[in-house]
Amino acid sequence: MEWLTVLNYPVYLAIFICIYGCLAIALNVQWGYAGLFNAGIAGFFAVGAYASAILTSPEEAGHLGGYGLPFPIGLLGAMALSGFLAWPIGKICLRFRSDYLAIVTIGVAEGIRLVARSEDWLTNSARGISGIPRPFGDLTYGLAQLAYLGITALILLAVYLLIERQAVSPWGRMMRAIRDNESAALAMGKDVPYRRLEAFILGSALMGLAGALYVHFARTITPDAIDPMLVTFLVWIMVVLGGSGNNRGVLIGAVIVWIIWSASEIVTDQFPAEYALKAKYGRMFLIGLLLQLVLRFRPEGLLPEKLRKEPRGEEPSARKEGAVESADSKIN
Repeated sequence: MEWLTVLNYPVYLAIFICIYGCLAIALNVQWGYAGLFNAGIAGFFAVGAYASAILTSPEEAGHLGGYGLPFPIGLLGAMALSGFLAWPIGKICLRFRSDYLAIVTIGVAEGIRLVARSEDWLTNSARGISGIPRPFGDLTYGLAQLAYLGITALILLAVYLLIERQAVSPWGRMMRAIRDNESAALAMGKDVPYRRLEAFILGSALMGLAGALYVHFARTITPDAIDPMLVTFLVWIMVVLGGSGNNRGVLIGAVIVWIIWSASEIVTDQFPAEYALKAKYGRMFLIGLLLQLVLRFRPEGLLPEKLRKEPRGEEPSARKEGAVESADSKIN
């Protein structure tokens, strides 16, 4: 089966595109729909990865785990734990806005990383957890990768359809209204803090799902494998480049950014070892330059969010101001 050997790298690339596609859609729920500046993506990604590893790893080696549960239970457990932790974190952190929220969520992610690095009984500290099962792992390497690509692609499709359905539902329209004009939404009687918390929990649960998909592909997890700069930085660029508020756009952004990131790694691997760190910074510069070019020529992303058409002869800003004034007059 020489054709499987030829497909190894494209399949590997496609699996990571699916994983990062889930992360990009998760961030789009929080930022694109609710306007939540979450810079702690790596934290919830790590929670999902460790949760699924603990639930499904077959052997206990001095740390929590060894339950040997099925793969679907690991995915559900990862989503449940990430969403559960997002509730108290969101209750506290969502009182902040914009840059302050980003700073607080960075601190949360760093706290999660330190727990993973130091708590030996829970995560096996720096040694991490290994021997994590992969679905269809008894197949040959190439066939196992193809099977796992099918699983991740189906999960990404399910996530995309779910969020698309939510986006066109009254919930999605309400979230965009809160994002665009929180005062008007409050005046119309919407429970803004509760709805923002909903978006934060949903997005965090999907980030945990992506972490679980990653850990079952890598079959091992250590604190060093969850690089906040890599996970958070790349996912934000995917969303901004593709077009926040548009799920198809963020998926296109995930494909473009990950292909460029992986292709640049092939080039930098040819450099001598003493230039490895500089090469990593060069890859970051390349992605940052791409982002600057997109923001310069297409500030709303490659596929901007589709806005609802306003009635003919009426400007959107005037209509919004009129709605707020009408709501204020009714309250008074």
